[in-house]
Amino acid sequence: MLRLKAIYPFFWRLFQFRPSSCELLISQMDKCTNEEQIFDLIERNKETLSEKQVGYAFNILWKFQKQNINLLKNVDYVKDHPQFLTLRNLTTDKLEIMNDSTLVEVLYIMLQFAVEAHDPLVEALVIEAWRRLERFDITVLSKFSSCLADQHLQFSPLMGKIADIVNRKLETIQDLRSLSVLMVSTSSLISQHFREKLVTKTELLFDTIDSSKVNISRRIVQFLRNVKYSHYPLLEKCNKVFLSNMNHLDLDSIGKILSLYQSLQFHSFEFSRMAKRKLTEMIPLYDDPASFVKLFVALGPMAVPEEKEQLESTLLLMSEELNSQQALAVLGAMEDMENRNSRLIKKIASVVYKHLDSYKPLDLLKIIQALIFLRFQSKDIFGKLRELLLSYLKTSIMPTETSMLVCAISMLPLPHFDEAVISRIEAVMTQCDLSNLNNLALSVLRWIQNDHRYSNSINGRQLKLLQNLDHYGRLRLQESNNLNLLWEELKSIKGDWFLESLLEETMAALQRMVNDINFTNVAGIASFISRTNYLNTVLLDRIASVVLQQIEKLHPFSILAIILPFSTLNYDPPQRDEFLGTCIQHLHSHLSTLDPLMLVFLSFSLSILEYFPEDLIKTIFDIKFLSKLDSQLELLPSSLNTRVQLRLMELNRAVCLECPEFQIPWFHDRFCQQLYNRDFGSMSGVQQHMYKMLAEILGGIDCVKASVLTPYYHLLDFECVLDKRKKPLPYVSHKNLGKEPDVHWKSNIQIAGSRLPPGVERIALQFLDSKAFCRNIPHLKGISAMKKRHLEILGYRVIQIPHFEWNSMALSTKDAQMDYLRERIFLEGKS
Repeated sequence: MLRLKAIYPFFWRLFQFRPSSCELLISQMDKCTNEEQIFDLIERNKETLSEKQVGYAFNILWKFQKQNINLLKNVDYVKDHPQFLTLRNLTTDKLEIMNDSTLVEVLYIMLQFAVEAHDPLVEALVIEAWRRLERFDITVLSKFSSCLADQHLQFSPLMGKIADIVNRKLETIQDLRSLSVLMVSTSSLISQHFREKLVTKTELLFDTIDSSKVNISRRIVQFLRNVKYSHYPLLEKCNKVFLSNMNHLDLDSIGKILSLYQSLQFHSFEFSRMAKRKLTEMIPLYDDPASFVKLFVALGPMAVPEEKEQLESTLLLMSEELNSQQALAVLGAMEDMENRNSRLIKKIASVVYKHLDSYKPLDLLKIIQALIFLRFQSKDIFGKLRELLLSYLKTSIMPTETSMLVCAISMLPLPHFDEAVISRIEAVMTQCDLSNLNNLALSVLRWIQNDHRYSNSINGRQLKLLQNLDHYGRLRLQESNNLNLLWEELKSIKGDWFLESLLEETMAALQRMVNDINFTNVAGIASFISRTNYLNTVLLDRIASVVLQQIEKLHPFSILAIILPFSTLNYDPPQRDEFLGTCIQHLHSHLSTLDPLMLVFLSFSLSILEYFPEDLIKTIFDIKFLSKLDSQLELLPSSLNTRVQLRLMELNRAVCLECPEFQIPWFHDRFCQQLYNRDFGSMSGVQQHMYKMLAEILGGIDCVKASVLTPYYHLLDFECVLDKRKKPLPYVSHKNLGKEPDVHWKSNIQIAGSRLPPGVERIALQFLDSKAFCRNIPHLKGISAMKKRHLEILGYRVIQIPHFEWNSMALSTKDAQMDYLRERIFLEGKS
């Protein structure tokens, strides 16, 4: 008994300190300054480490890795260390008693240390987490979903289960950080209805977060990109967060945000301007390939020529050091930059060639598109690409992937119509949606055109294939009963096949579901109609009606897409003025914040409709706005830059001619001179034929002028002048009748005067090809109608000669054509 009393204090002390021994070891870990010290603690205490201490050891090791305390202690060093194996074995023994947070944290850190997804411990952690899934709180669930995404399990049943849990518990979720992670992770599996619920919830929670939480905003934008949904209210909120934190954004963040914006076609001039300034400052800071490639991709498309030259020179020096993904990223950026540096193109192409075997099918398509755009030619590269694409095609079973592979093969120079390709198309076409069917049909058409060009024959199997694609496309349209699902298939469709083969059936399907057009889809449907050039008054009237009834639910960014089909197709809905006025009133409070490009394009569309809101026009032609626009033009690729300037010129011309009371000056002489000096071309065959006839009818070549520029630079096919007795006047005798505008440039193109003596008539003749009319009916489109209006204001009598009249059976002979022209010139003008 005395001996027991003697040792009792020892046992008591031991009992007292055991509860704190866990905290003691964790405290020791906190004092470690490198991985070796952690591994030493693990080795000395491996027999007694608890599940909490195991989890903490993983955390400390990952903290060191993130901080790069010792660059020599890289991921491989840590992963291959004997005590890391000890830690793994301890985890295997204790994972069932780990708490939820520690379990998922260990899984996350294992993946960060590049442990393979098929590793037994990783698999065991995933299975144990799956077993506990329903009890995870939102924070643990979000991290687990991120782990699954890192393992490329976005389409797995387990991720589907997570999406279901989020859907059921969405109303109770208040943590936007965790929700944003879950949204990105599950984005491949969610329905359109669930997408709307997530967006609504995100909007409710957004104002509860700290405005410095850039990562939350970036994940929200990434989610919108993943689900292909340009939800402007959320994008604007996220953009404000990015702008307010620009000084803290690093190269990686800026590059990701710019890439996401490009995918969503969301334009933020302020973000682009600030990003460009910051990226330009970074040029001297990066000389390693990984960072410089990110800088090149982000800054290149926005850079001025001097900066582009500097970026390209540096890239040439390090090109041999690029890995496969870096070379692919550079190639894509060069396409965006419209690069013409042949030396750099050849160099990057050679680097890509070295890595071709490592690229996935989508990467190969991007490579082909970029090389063709950059006008690069190489039998070796294109031959290898064809070989790889055909090998992927043999094992492809997914319709989307198959159509993409076929599309890529068809783009290669001189492609051959391979039997294996035909077989794959035939095997998947019954499962294809409209977008996939369109890609397949365009590919077949490319082959037909190439075969016909080089062998002057058309394969009957190819034609049969096209007929089958037509059949399944029509069948899908006829069976379609959900407007939103149909729109998802239609919105990315491009090319002539669909417009020639399935447009009538598509319009019938849309009209069948016309009452389903509402504020959520009206902008998309309007945009699609604009691209088709198909005038369907039922659909357009419904669009106008939805706008009038639900304008408050529409974002101002969508107004341009809504206006576009009316201006393009030259159609006024029943309540025209109320419709247009409602649209502009909705925009009014946003004039100072909307993207300058959008306002220019919108105002031009309205001008086609003879609608000139004074506030909008004076906003655009204000010196501050034009300065802002000039700054934005510097950030755009040259093709888009020219297009914007062209629309601004056309708007300037329309305002000067149709609204002189606004007193907006004409300031586009120099731009027009550059445009016509560069792009002015020769007459087409039809125009040459008509020119000879007009000379014969009017009494000689000196009585008709071809390719005439009017004041304000409208281009006429032909011009002639009749005196008051309807007698043609030769240009030599009436050159001083009209005062020529001041011209300060040298050109062979004559600019016509606009003032003639009383009774003398100036006539403008225009040949109108199919592009001037709606696709389905001979209804003059908006731009052609506006040009006629302008020419009449300038004092012309305008004679428009439609292609369908000129090429008709009634005018199949020269005499009939001559009579037609005489009647149009000499009889139409008589009162």
